[in-house]
Amino acid sequence: MLPDRAFFDSLADAAKGETLPRFRTGTLVSNKLAGGFDPVTEADQAAETAIRDRIIQHFPAHGILGEEHESIGLDRDLVWVIDPIDGTRAFISGVPVWGTLIGLYQKGRAVMGLVDQPFTGERYFADGQRAWYRGPDGERQIHTRDCGGLGNATLFTTSPHIFQGGSYDLYKAVESKVRLFRYGVDCYAYALLAAGHIDLVIEDSLKPYDVGALIPLIEQAGGIVTTWDGGRPEMGGNIIAAGSHAVYEEALAILQGKA
Repeated sequence: MLPDRAFFDSLADAAKGETLPRFRTGTLVSNKLAGGFDPVTEADQAAETAIRDRIIQHFPAHGILGEEHESIGLDRDLVWVIDPIDGTRAFISGVPVWGTLIGLYQKGRAVMGLVDQPFTGERYFADGQRAWYRGPDGERQIHTRDCGGLGNATLFTTSPHIFQGGSYDLYKAVESKVRLFRYGVDCYAYALLAAGHIDLVIEDSLKPYDVGALIPLIEQAGGIVTTWDGGRPEMGGNIIAAGSHAVYEEALAILQGKA
């Protein structure tokens, strides 16, 4: 049996209790990368621990794949996929576009997911069939939008610097075709896509915990999310997410070097 929305909310609330008190407070930052800067904070680690503890208590037979702690039971039918703070750079910079990502895979397929932004009080949830928004302006079911085509689209990516090798040129080719492009909002861009505010997100070299919660949110809002080769995105990689098939197909053709 799949968990209900109340349990997802309890996980997000547990993480919020660790992240929000540390936001804009000068929290301790460590670097996970010897040859660059890949930050992790005590908030990341404490929030993931809080989420994992509740899962283990209530669903001990489930697996857990997390960013900050060792994964367990990845061969089980139900596996939680957790990123306690997606957008750690935004978090340590005081920018409120980071989020807590909590996804659930069933037999390897992303089926439920939650995105929480504690500072703004916004929470996005995919319940297995539909996608929902809850925030300061109320609660409602959300849907992606159809802007008609790539030339009318608003495109987001976290940063052009994330693209490796030839993927940068392919991304820039898509960027040159859209009406508007913006950088720097991490998981929040996917939430905006699901809610029908933007049309396209393209990113490079993502991990499963970067997308696990976002896949069902976008799909259950009516959108499309795949890898650049058109495959399933559960294991991460180069990711494209779009609000409509028209935009998806135009952008994917460019990313695949066919246009």
